[in-house]
Amino acid sequence: MDIFEAIDSRHSVRQYKPVPLSEEHKKALIEKIEEINSESGLEIQLVTDEPKAFDCLIAKYGNFSGVKNYIAMVGKKSEKLDELCGYYGEKLVLFAQQMGLNTCWTKMSYRKIPGAIKIKNGEELVIVISIGYGENQGKEHKSKKTDDVSKNYDESPEWFKNGIKAALKAPTAINQQKFTFGYSKNKVFAKAGLGPCRNIDLGIVKYHFEIGAGKENFVWGEEK
Repeated sequence: MDIFEAIDSRHSVRQYKPVPLSEEHKKALIEKIEEINSESGLEIQLVTDEPKAFDCLIAKYGNFSGVKNYIAMVGKKSEKLDELCGYYGEKLVLFAQQMGLNTCWTKMSYRKIPGAIKIKNGEELVIVISIGYGENQGKEHKSKKTDDVSKNYDESPEWFKNGIKAALKAPTAINQQKFTFGYSKNKVFAKAGLGPCRNIDLGIVKYHFEIGAGKENFVWGEEK
């Protein structure tokens, strides 16, 4: 499965089979996380065989079941931390999808278990991502139209259109898709709308946009 197939096939999954991650998948995830942490400066952690975080009323209310493994998005507190966690977390989500694993972003539907996640002074746990072998493959949700998130979409270059299409396939909090993109020559501007997890969502959709558009075709400009 290539990255574009992963984007098309990946949907949020909240129910998981009661089986541990294979050693092969665990090793690959740990190696990828180490690579991303080195690149980003984050302190992302893989927590395995830990069922207590999602064994609570709020997780059941969120329709989660069978979750024993999750990725903790941790980093030093900063204005850009949420966006960084969204961007690099989605890298992991699509990497997992390519290996045949299922995932779901969640900000609220879990509880913190003492000792499960290491958070140093000055760091913050931003969000977690459940991961494992799904009972199903999730389902596609309704999406906004391309011109809902981009002005002058029809007159834009092909690479920009491809970026928008990929961004609209990105997961966002409660499927709100509250983001907009614009461009000037080879500069692209992305803006988060109002709503929960707005900057996490921005990081996620920017990663999708890069995949669709091709990083060689543009540079990011300051948010407008």
